[in-house]
Amino acid sequence: MAQLILVRHGQASFGQANYDKLSDLGHDQAVALGQTLLARGISPDVWACGTMVRQAETLRGIQRGLGFAAQDPIVHAGLNEYDFTGLLNARFANEAPPEGIHTDRKVHFQNLRSTVAAWQDDDITDPPETWATFAQRTAQACRDLMAVKDAKTILAVSSGGAISQIVSTILETSKRQQIELQLQIKNASMTTVVFSATKGVRFVSTFNETPFVTHKTEHLLSYS
Repeated sequence: MAQLILVRHGQASFGQANYDKLSDLGHDQAVALGQTLLARGISPDVWACGTMVRQAETLRGIQRGLGFAAQDPIVHAGLNEYDFTGLLNARFANEAPPEGIHTDRKVHFQNLRSTVAAWQDDDITDPPETWATFAQRTAQACRDLMAVKDAKTILAVSSGGAISQIVSTILETSKRQQIELQLQIKNASMTTVVFSATKGVRFVSTFNETPFVTHKTEHLLSYS
């Protein structure tokens, strides 16, 4: 059996003009995760990430923590996050959005939950992508990575929404469960899927692990 380790990127730059880059904490989280993998004896033989800057930065940080020279990953756009800013803007295109929707974490996530539900039901006009497209591309990314020949341990840096949708698909949950899973996922956390490409089986082995967070490193824990 092989394993696909799905890692959510480290903390990005919420509320900033450019969200798509790691904060200082996010860089620290990535390196700390790599150091923990080293201590566990986990050595990926395949690397992957989406096309987003925060995902690539996280991957490089993990490699540094492992003591690896930089290795080029498989770049798969199916691992990208959905455009939550564009989705919220589309939902409130014809009405005033709640104050702080893109800068206040509480307001943002309260509205994201209901917005994703409307998106899943095709009740948002002109979203950046349809829910069906998002679900299809994340599922395809998972299939493509599991099809890499002779891979034993694949580490793929993605985002909370994409990872939660992959997990939801494997567990065959309702579509509403996706956002509930997403809102639990911590920065730089690991979700492991064990699979056999030849037998066509896969199952979720671990979800949302942050082994680099201990009582001595609680400052490394973040959700957004």
